[in-house]
Amino acid sequence: MPHIDCFFTTLSPYAYLAGDRLETVAAKHGATVTYKPFDLITAFGRTGGQAPKDRHPSRQEYRAIELTRQSKKLGMPFNLKPAHWPTNAAPSCYAIIAAQNEGGDVGKLCQLFMAAVWAENRDIAQDDVVRDCLEKAGFNPDIAEKGMLQGADTFARNLEEAVEKGVFGAPFYILDDGQKFWGQDRLEDLDLVMAGKL
Repeated sequence: MPHIDCFFTTLSPYAYLAGDRLETVAAKHGATVTYKPFDLITAFGRTGGQAPKDRHPSRQEYRAIELTRQSKKLGMPFNLKPAHWPTNAAPSCYAIIAAQNEGGDVGKLCQLFMAAVWAENRDIAQDDVVRDCLEKAGFNPDIAEKGMLQGADTFARNLEEAVEKGVFGAPFYILDDGQKFWGQDRLEDLDLVMAGKL
């Protein structure tokens, strides 16, 4: 059975714009997915990248154009300047890790957290928002608190694994044969490779 590792952060607008397309591709090919939330800002520092606020104005300007363009293309609600960004992504990431350990629709949970940031102007660092997203995705909202220590440990390990495997942005998809795909706009390529057409 093919497998996809998905490295991302709940604060990434590009991960948000992936919507449920990763899950659709995985289902099409009978693939399993492991969601690996990680500290993207720290990864930037270790892989030659920069946080958006530190980039040259021309890069910041193009980022704004591209995000707006992609959201329109995909028909997804999108707020270029959300009220709670950046915020502390750790609580939402720990909740995703705990949910993955429980089993269930983790893809839906990831999408709910990212929509909370980029479409709903909610602060995913807040306990009530974390619990609400867990409940809406079909999980017991208490798992966030119970899995906090393990979540913190896995979150840290995900960063090390990401850097070791050459991950430098989000979302970043790695197949079990080592092939890599950076960005939500490469999901079509991921699909084609898994189909043996590319």
